[in-house]
Amino acid sequence: MESDTSLEARPSVRPAEKKEGGLRETTRFLLLLFLFALILRSFIVAPFSIPSGSMLPTMMIGDYLFVAKWPYGYSRFSLPFGLGSFDGRILADTPDRGDIAVFRYPGGGEDDYVKRVIGLPGDTIQMRDGTLWLNGVEVPRVRVADYLMPMSPNSPCRTVIPEAARVVTDEAGNRFCAFERYRETLPGGRSYYVLDQMDGIADDTPVHIVPDGHYFMMGDNRDDSLDSRFALAAEGVGDLPADYLIGEALIIFFSTDGSAEWLAPWTWVSAARWQRIGETF
Repeated sequence: MESDTSLEARPSVRPAEKKEGGLRETTRFLLLLFLFALILRSFIVAPFSIPSGSMLPTMMIGDYLFVAKWPYGYSRFSLPFGLGSFDGRILADTPDRGDIAVFRYPGGGEDDYVKRVIGLPGDTIQMRDGTLWLNGVEVPRVRVADYLMPMSPNSPCRTVIPEAARVVTDEAGNRFCAFERYRETLPGGRSYYVLDQMDGIADDTPVHIVPDGHYFMMGDNRDDSLDSRFALAAEGVGDLPADYLIGEALIIFFSTDGSAEWLAPWTWVSAARWQRIGETF
């Protein structure tokens, strides 16, 4: 009877070789995953968190949003980890008035800011008694119901003048910080809410012409925003160079009231502001 030699002819794989092959596959997978994440964050979308109340009532402290990278093109600030070293913009496009844009602070450092695009190159901008004038025309502003901001650990009733804070309590005992709210409508019909807390130093300004290649940015919380109404020397934004644009605010993918504890995962659910998730701009 002939013996079966097929098993003897089949090469065996040693455990060390299996381990080495598995390590190679794992390393390859992780490198591809990192490359995918790098491309996604550099050219498509990137996460951004809201650290201040300068964009109330549109954005709250504790909001996490995705920023679209493609609408304005790409500059050295579009690339993470300081990878960019070129000047100018690739595939550059102009923001629309009323866009909410994320940008690198032009005063130096690595901080990213978020404000609304109000003025385009060549526009004239002026504030008169708290009202915006654009190219010599008053931008309509209508008083609407107060904005009631839910108070929470990351959103106390903070106002520019502390003694002017107004706290409102509903029937269920929930506490809110009340702000005067207005609806502002730009030429072309784009509309949004702004807050007015006081007669501030930036409520009356000289006529300002936005230089070529720059944009005029403003926060929706008008009296609590260091924006283009303030020069860099005054810790404001000044006229924002186009190269510093990073992207357009797209959608809120998570929001927290600040009451969660890292070591208590069950508090992440109770701290979430579920009604804000999915809001777009």
